[in-house]
Amino acid sequence: MERAREHPAGQRERRPAGPYEGRSGEPPETELELLVHGVGGTTPEKMLGDPRTVRVTGDDTAAVFRRAGDTGAAPDGSGAGGAAERQRGREPRSGPVREAYVWCNLTSGDGSRALWLLLLPFMVVNLAHWMRPAGPGRPRVVRLYGLLVRLSALTLTVLLVAAACEVALDLVAWQCAGVQACVRRHSWLDFLSPAAGGWWGAPGRRLALAAALPLSLTGLLWYLSHRTWRAYESHRPLPRAPEPAGDEQGPAGEGAGSGGAESPGDDAGSAAHGSALVRPGFWYGRRLVARLRAAHTAAGLLTVAGAVTTPAVRFDHRPGGPAVPDVLGLLLAAALLVCGAAVVAVVCRRGRSERRPDQRLDRHVVRGLPLAALALLLLALVYTGWSRPGWRSTGRLPGDPSFGALMLAQGVLVVALAAVAGYLHRRRPDPRAAMHGLGGPAVALLACALGGVISGGVAQRVADWLDGTRAVLTGPPVLLTWQASVIPPLLTILLLLTAGLALHTARLARAERDRVRREHPGEPEDPSRTRAIAHARAMATLTDRAPLVVAVLTATTLVLGSVALAGALVTRKTPDGAAHHTHHLMRAVAETSQALGSWLVGLGFLLFVTWGRRAYKDASARRTIGILWDVGTFWPRAAHPFAPPCYAERAVPDLTWRMATWTRRTGGRLVLSGHSQGSVLAAAAAWQLPPSVRGRVALLTYGSPLERLYGRWFPAHFGPPALAALHHDIDCWRNLYRRTDPIGGPVRVPDGTCDVDHEPLRDPLAYGRTPDHPLPAPILGHSDYQSDPAFTRERTRLLTRLHPELPGQRPKTEPEPGDEAAAPQA
Repeated sequence: MERAREHPAGQRERRPAGPYEGRSGEPPETELELLVHGVGGTTPEKMLGDPRTVRVTGDDTAAVFRRAGDTGAAPDGSGAGGAAERQRGREPRSGPVREAYVWCNLTSGDGSRALWLLLLPFMVVNLAHWMRPAGPGRPRVVRLYGLLVRLSALTLTVLLVAAACEVALDLVAWQCAGVQACVRRHSWLDFLSPAAGGWWGAPGRRLALAAALPLSLTGLLWYLSHRTWRAYESHRPLPRAPEPAGDEQGPAGEGAGSGGAESPGDDAGSAAHGSALVRPGFWYGRRLVARLRAAHTAAGLLTVAGAVTTPAVRFDHRPGGPAVPDVLGLLLAAALLVCGAAVVAVVCRRGRSERRPDQRLDRHVVRGLPLAALALLLLALVYTGWSRPGWRSTGRLPGDPSFGALMLAQGVLVVALAAVAGYLHRRRPDPRAAMHGLGGPAVALLACALGGVISGGVAQRVADWLDGTRAVLTGPPVLLTWQASVIPPLLTILLLLTAGLALHTARLARAERDRVRREHPGEPEDPSRTRAIAHARAMATLTDRAPLVVAVLTATTLVLGSVALAGALVTRKTPDGAAHHTHHLMRAVAETSQALGSWLVGLGFLLFVTWGRRAYKDASARRTIGILWDVGTFWPRAAHPFAPPCYAERAVPDLTWRMATWTRRTGGRLVLSGHSQGSVLAAAAAWQLPPSVRGRVALLTYGSPLERLYGRWFPAHFGPPALAALHHDIDCWRNLYRRTDPIGGPVRVPDGTCDVDHEPLRDPLAYGRTPDHPLPAPILGHSDYQSDPAFTRERTRLLTRLHPELPGQRPKTEPEPGDEAAAPQA
């Protein structure tokens, strides 16, 4: 381990750290506050309120920092930190030693994070896996829920690769390269033109060459998943004794967190824990991610092989065609179907065991399945590239109905998922659960819709770029045009919903003005100040309207998507072509919707690419994207292995190891202090602590979305029973919030013996100018909770409530962090 002392120029000098982080010449530290920041990240200097910070443990990705004066790092490097402070006339630190855990680089580090924008649909569908309702006594239904989400995630991988095949194989190699007028517009396609008479002019060879693009995309997805696993999620959790097998439901202890059996929080084991997050193996999904990565990689390769093989098989299967190629094509198609069935079977397998970190790997699946799919793809390329006299490319590439079949499968899976989620919610109704437990199916549908929009947008833009306005190409599949055409009515409904929410917020702000006036009796009235406070409170309530927005968006998407699918299947024409012989008003609406939808899809795709390009170069834009990942990638990749990596699988072990080693070394008392998303990480880390450490740890959360967002959208893991169990495990817990905070709120622990929630903090701290606040106090909202006097007061009370005895003599040899027998008893 190394330390770094920051110089005025901003550089840090690394020096070896001693075995103890206390200040030289002072008594051993007995109180520690471990700060965990929230979304967007910050610097250790801001967290600790000191420009001189030292990294005491960690690396450039995530680390723990202290003030230089708390580590014995004097400005001259002598190590006499406390003495140096007194010589400069400064009082030594009062209160607990403060440490800052900085994890923002896990989500907003270097420029490669911009590539994660491609994985947005995968991240959204992975969230749906964790949003299921609690299912007491129904392990098989819980496993069915996870299975349906994993199958939906598989269709998204196939859809993305199919979109790349549509662009490269259909639009470029099959349509444009086969039409001389299009080749003249794009001279780089001359060597593919049949008119040139070259070797690559045959349709099959053009397809085989164009398959390099979707094949490269599949390889990129595999590489990103494998690389991020090694960088973020391969950190092992704190060693603990595994749970007894009797605490789990289902055979072999299959964990509910990954689609396996019921978690202890949902059955008879809830009395002991309340959430699957307490399990030792929850934050270590190496086996499951590796297995799903192999299956999804194979699915992508098989999609490319199917797109290449289908046109050749149809040509060879024509009446009067040669028998040998026909038989070979049918055998190849059968092999692709068998391998596809094996992929589905692997995805349908139950999840991992969470009673202990699962170190096993299904090596025969992880290695064999992608290699088999790759071998079939190579055979497909050879088969398709074989010479076939008389084969010409006309119209669209055969296989156009595949997009309709994918969309139909996604709709069936989402409807089935909604039925399962509704059943689980009725088993144990939670009035605070978002959308009555249907948040997971809604998010899964939005992930599928997002994947469809991205796929359609890419195809539409490439088709317009290749064809221009000359209409020499047939264009992308009809379904993609229908999908683009429903975007204008969808946006219209969203605009109406936005207007309604704006009116509701304005009425609420007017009502809040009276409350603000009553809260400050005797002070001079300031109408602008009153309006500002009331407006901040009203805007903060918009977070609670998110379920309504998602419900309206989901219902509209489902209806319009069904209309688009039915229209494409019934008419087999674009919307303007289908309305050609209808009333002129209907025809005008169809033409306008199609043109506007195509333009909006293209604009959205360009904005998407521009944002990604800016994020690759601009750190501030990358940090904005990081905020999205902070919320979306908290959960392990249990449904989609190509989703952005789970930073909590690195952050939670970091926090638990730090708390366990410090308390065992010093025997002191520790306050785990989490803001915003940091409070969720703090709660997850507290759940992972062994009982011998929990007795010396208190939890202080502020601006916390534990109940307001996580409890409502993830009821199986952060619902009322789970939060009550956390309060039982960590008895000293206090939560601070403000009415002006749009993210944080009360945790509403259902326990009448001790109130976790502090009363709402004043915001602003002063209505007008006072001797303590001669300048107008700002409305803080979600930020700067530590400036409120209640923060220091509640932190002191938590430390007082912890075990009061001072620690004993430190052992000469430090015990291993995972050695339960060496831990001091609380």
